[in-house]
Amino acid sequence: MLCPVGESSCAVIDVASELRLELACLTEQVRTDVLTGLYNFRHFRISLEQEMKRSRRSEKPTALIMVDLDHFKAVNDQWGHEVGNLALIATAEALQEATRGLDILCRYGGEEFALILPATELLLAMHVAERIRVAIENRRVMVKQQRIALTASLGVDIYSHRQGDNLEQFVARTDQQLYRAKQSGRNRVCHGKAEELKSEFAVSVEERALLSGFFGANQDWARYPGLLVSNLCRYYPYAAAALLTRCR
Repeated sequence: MLCPVGESSCAVIDVASELRLELACLTEQVRTDVLTGLYNFRHFRISLEQEMKRSRRSEKPTALIMVDLDHFKAVNDQWGHEVGNLALIATAEALQEATRGLDILCRYGGEEFALILPATELLLAMHVAERIRVAIENRRVMVKQQRIALTASLGVDIYSHRQGDNLEQFVARTDQQLYRAKQSGRNRVCHGKAEELKSEFAVSVEERALLSGFFGANQDWARYPGLLVSNLCRYYPYAAAALLTRCR
């Protein structure tokens, strides 16, 4: 910022610069969870609403992953809330390491987290969720030379331009998948209906040419592309994710 009268030193400009910096800090504080450094619930709602609108314009789906730490109350009861806070911080670090820079990571409340993945199909979101699950399970939280085991249950679903859901309905659908993961034994990923994967299995002429380079032109994938993508995700998850990212 330059002084309007050309002075090299200007008290008004200095004050204005300080106020601008303070405003930026306050803005960050308003949307950030103090403990984990992730975005807070308020920012989650604003961002999800924006991404759902973007999906309606671009016709590209928005994925949502809900993450809930398993048996977190037991950690607090046995080790105290300070250790519980360390577990939350470790979980936030695992989320950051397992996701892309464009993904929106939020602390939803308590031991629950929500991740918004813009322009992301269900299959890729499932892969990201599994990567998160493994990252949390492998995270080391040490207390008195003893490792505290952490696991999480995850629910995944997508919002597309064809759906009439509002924000609350989309979150409720994804939360239902999280509930299924809890009821199925915890430390697992549950996702939306398999029918939602059909559009992801569509293979264009360009994509067929690309896949021919890997598997040959006369392989079964040409007739059953869904089977190919399923097997890629099962046996070669990183290759599948890279392919889906390229084909989006």
